[in-house]
Amino acid sequence: MTTGAERRRLSLTDADLTVRADDDGGGARFAGYASVFNSRTAIGNPLRWGFYEEIAPGAFSKTLTEGDARMLIDHDSYYVVSRSSAGTLSLAEDERGLAVDSALDTELSYVRDLKANLRNGNVTGMSFGFYVIKDEWNSESIEVEGADPVDVDVRVIREVRLIEVSAVTFPAYPETEAELKAVARALDHRGDLAAVEARARFRPELLDLVHIDREPGESTRGVQPAEPAVSTQPPGLPIDARMKALAARYRLPR
Repeated sequence: MTTGAERRRLSLTDADLTVRADDDGGGARFAGYASVFNSRTAIGNPLRWGFYEEIAPGAFSKTLTEGDARMLIDHDSYYVVSRSSAGTLSLAEDERGLAVDSALDTELSYVRDLKANLRNGNVTGMSFGFYVIKDEWNSESIEVEGADPVDVDVRVIREVRLIEVSAVTFPAYPETEAELKAVARALDHRGDLAAVEARARFRPELLDLVHIDREPGESTRGVQPAEPAVSTQPPGLPIDARMKALAARYRLPR
């Protein structure tokens, strides 16, 4: 079963990572972007089992006033670099996206390692962990060279609850399994059985990753729980939905 928590990553170019001297002479500081607005990203394979995603301006405005985010290394809570409530991490929305400004306390050995890895180009991107509070799904038709136009889904994230930002070693998903889980988490939040079934024709594994505790056809679009829901039901879609998707996948009579 998937959880409500999601992660997104930015490449070196978009993250714009820098280490600079503190204006107050207190040592070095880290600066970069954990997210950029209105930048379309492919999550999975949008033409078959994934979707395109954009973060809308203002998505972080509420969470930045209410939350207490941390900066980590590779999403590992052991490697806490800074924290908002401690005054060592500053997060702000600007025209580009979610800007990160963090103190770097080199008395922490892993922070010294982070500085060296940034300097040497071993750490090249940023990521953020979050819960989706509000999102919208739209369908668009795109041209495909040598084929008919394809309808794709576009997810626009309007509001998130931020958990943490991370400097990351891998600025893109290193394996297909991670992409598959990212798609499954988004579909869990969407709550649309038809959308799951359409993608399961190409990736039946999604049937084991997505759990929607609703009747077929019912959608959770616009329904925003205050906290991520934890279901006590066994994972997996209803058996009739699984059979329909598998039959479509292998062209079996239904």
